[in-house]
Amino acid sequence: MLIGLVGKPSVGKSTFFKAATLAEVEIASYPFTTIKANHGVGYVSLDCIEKEFNVKCNPNHGFCINGIRFVPIDLMDVAGLVPGASEGKGLGNKFLDDLRQADCFIHILDVSGETDIDGKQTENYNPSKDIIFLEDELDKWYFNILSKVWKTFARKTEQEHSNFAEAVAKQFSGLKVNEEQVKEVLILGGFEKSPGQWSDNEVKRFASFLRKASKPMIIAANKVDLKKGPENFERIKKEFPDYIILPCSADSELALRHAGKAGLIEYIPGEKDFKILKELSGKQERALDKIKGTVLNKFEYGTGVQKVLNTAVFDILRYLPIFPAGATKLGDSKGNILPDCFLLPPGSTALDFAYFLHTDFGKNFIKAINAKTKMILGKDYKLKPRDAIEIISR
Repeated sequence: MLIGLVGKPSVGKSTFFKAATLAEVEIASYPFTTIKANHGVGYVSLDCIEKEFNVKCNPNHGFCINGIRFVPIDLMDVAGLVPGASEGKGLGNKFLDDLRQADCFIHILDVSGETDIDGKQTENYNPSKDIIFLEDELDKWYFNILSKVWKTFARKTEQEHSNFAEAVAKQFSGLKVNEEQVKEVLILGGFEKSPGQWSDNEVKRFASFLRKASKPMIIAANKVDLKKGPENFERIKKEFPDYIILPCSADSELALRHAGKAGLIEYIPGEKDFKILKELSGKQERALDKIKGTVLNKFEYGTGVQKVLNTAVFDILRYLPIFPAGATKLGDSKGNILPDCFLLPPGSTALDFAYFLHTDFGKNFIKAINAKTKMILGKDYKLKPRDAIEIISR
């Protein structure tokens, strides 16, 4: 699973990326600070099952604080997108090529209205324009890829009486398009005509539907703590009622994580408060007080960064956090308790989990056991979030 951060230049994508990963990346207030895509490890959070077993876990990957388990995910921050990117303007071609393998996009939107369409400093800019132009550029990107081969491709599938959904998924596998998504698009969009008879407008509409199905998106309304941020946030929520839009302050999250890393405070990402551990300088105290007053005490999800990541993975992509755990033993061979938590795609079964752990476990699957209830599960058992499963194989 790969989450891509998208948006125009200078909206805080690299700040969001650094806050989520604490990776060393360049952050500056001029367009195209990011030239090459940055890859890093971020984390989604969930209630650890250690509480249910009355034990303390020892994660191999990620970490656990006060019963909150943080599971690693891959994040990618790419160069800013400007109008015309689908035709190569700015760093458009490079930007879009980097995004092919993303499963989901987080649109980092400057909701303060303090950067114009090109990412330059301004005042009273309408952030709604950025939502419209970014969606348009992504749709054009898909359409440009489709249109290059469409006539030949559509004719060939008709002549060979091919499964259209399967053929599209195969042709566009580089964009991580799958057959189920194509089938869903054909139904939702009401595409009844034979594909070979589609007009350019119908192909464009199909491209838009396909992009939304294969690259779903959430909007992080960043810089919501600045002057016009709250007002603009409320307005765009009303303008785009069907979109998932969450308030966010990446700057505040980055400051809190740095303070936590330095041992000045105890801060759990996603929480609405922190605990001071050391004596602070006047400047540090004022900075933290400001974050409390303008962000933590004001918005439901604190800085919003953790909420955005969790929503992308658990609500949009609907991935399932699954713990490998024995019915009688919770530790691995090294004595680590509940060392792993894996993220599996929606609809995964006990057999899928067995194959995920090791091909031999899948091939030689006998049964699965729910470590919480001790119930025996068959290979077709549909996994549920926070399941603790033991695989028994030959």
